[in-house]
Amino acid sequence: MGSPKKNDSKGFFAAMSSGLSIFGNAMHRSVNGLLGYEGVEVINPEGGKEDAEEEAQRGRWKDEERDSYWKMMQKYIGSDITSLVTLPVIIFEPMTMLQKMAELMEYSYLLDQADECEDPYMRLVYASSWAISVYYAYQRTWKPFNPILGETYEMINHGGISFIAEQVSHHPPMSAGHAENEHFTYDVTSKLKTKFLGNSVDVYPVGRTRVTLKRDGVVLDLVPPPTKVNNLIFGRTWIDSPGEMIMTNQTTGDKAVLYFQPCGWFGAGRYEVDGYIYNAAEEPKILITGKWNESLKCQPCDLEGEPIPGAELKEVWHVADVPKNDKFQYTYFAHKINSFDTAPKKLLASDSRLRPDRFALEHGDLSKAGSEKSSLEERQRAEKKEREAKGHQFAPRWFDLTEEVTPTPWGELEVYQYNGKYAEHRAAIDNSDSIDVADVRSTEFNPWQFGNLSME
Repeated sequence: MGSPKKNDSKGFFAAMSSGLSIFGNAMHRSVNGLLGYEGVEVINPEGGKEDAEEEAQRGRWKDEERDSYWKMMQKYIGSDITSLVTLPVIIFEPMTMLQKMAELMEYSYLLDQADECEDPYMRLVYASSWAISVYYAYQRTWKPFNPILGETYEMINHGGISFIAEQVSHHPPMSAGHAENEHFTYDVTSKLKTKFLGNSVDVYPVGRTRVTLKRDGVVLDLVPPPTKVNNLIFGRTWIDSPGEMIMTNQTTGDKAVLYFQPCGWFGAGRYEVDGYIYNAAEEPKILITGKWNESLKCQPCDLEGEPIPGAELKEVWHVADVPKNDKFQYTYFAHKINSFDTAPKKLLASDSRLRPDRFALEHGDLSKAGSEKSSLEERQRAEKKEREAKGHQFAPRWFDLTEEVTPTPWGELEVYQYNGKYAEHRAAIDNSDSIDVADVRSTEFNPWQFGNLSME
């Protein structure tokens, strides 16, 4: 789809900065002064105020750990390292990918507004703003834990939402999620594909996200941009997501096309996002502009993409207050997601909150977190071996594998579908007269299936 004239003035900068290497000397600098690290690219998002050697020495790694890790990782350059490499806990945050999926629900009120909205174009404004709102949380530079096969995460205490996510495949790593309240249902099959580039990694979201607005039955499909994690080993890690986000109204053909500006010289364009809501005839109707780490605004536009004279520039979303100097750059909502205080009654034993490695890291015990992580990974391998020996096929509990294989910009995806059993499970608990006073923290983490194969 061609961009309207409003974007033409940005086109040159966007095209030039999208690869970053065109501006090479200012941002992409090889660490040629460090013996043994020739060719390593270190990118300073502030734009080259320090030379590459100085920037390379910064970051969270101790020198000996960084050097050792670099020697180990060199052989993986060009590879997909999604599940290939055992990573040290020093780069982890005390959260799993399933919990990170739940962070999309922080600003779920935007989907409520989309469902209530009469204007089909403003409906897309609210819905696409919801899709953008999570990027403030996604800029965290810590890696979440990969879920164990069969691991789950559930949340029932936010905006009337019931949320369940489950790790449905180990190789390749895949998760499925479902959320629902009175206004919408949200369904996602998530599969990440990566390309390790040495001191950075490209992350491609090979997934499918569908939102159904209940009032009119409108179905929205989301294709997010790829993400680049810079300065993994040398320098201060930072994240950028340059490219297009497209949200399509499958019911009407209207769509939102939003462009995430790449970070240019001296941080120019960083965080900026702008684009349009188009009707089915690909005519621009509303422009959206802002920063994904601050706020988004919208304004009606003409067929050339120019604001209609006198039309109000309206704020649609702004980021909520966040804790200051938080160790893991968590939002208040991220802390809520991790908390046992907000866990539902009779929490599933497979829930991410109960992982001993996650819990140890949260309490600052890196040594225990590392050993617990290794123990879980070893047990996962043992379970796979026993499952295969008994001819057992792993079956997710809350999601079913469909026959649908959908294309994405980064490869085909097998689609998992929510089977409705979690709603029945939760209703049975809520309607039970029994009172469980046990401290949920004492529940042993148990995502395993090989112990009860006869029941499958």
